[in-house]
Amino acid sequence: MAIEVFARNLLFKAVRDFSLRATAWSDAVRYQTLPDERFDLTLVSQRVYGRRTESLVVQAAAGLDSPELELSERLLVLPTEAQLRVMKQQAGYGKQTFL
Repeated sequence: MAIEVFARNLLFKAVRDFSLRATAWSDAVRYQTLPDERFDLTLVSQRVYGRRTESLVVQAAAGLDSPELELSERLLVLPTEAQLRVMKQQAGYGKQTFL
């Protein structure tokens, strides 16, 4: 359990850093949030990545401390699918640990 939390935190930090440091010419997904996404980060995840399971990535890119916080309408800078895959691998996110 502690390993999963650590990996989650590493991924969150990697996405947040990516979003803050991306330049206008960087390879990234730029997504303008919509009014119906204010309290549903999974909806942004669905629209950007085609699945609702990447709400943590949306939360990190938006700089929200909690998924329950309101997402204001703004431009989000998110990692591409390939960049996200690398970030997850580096963080150890999604690996199953058996003892």
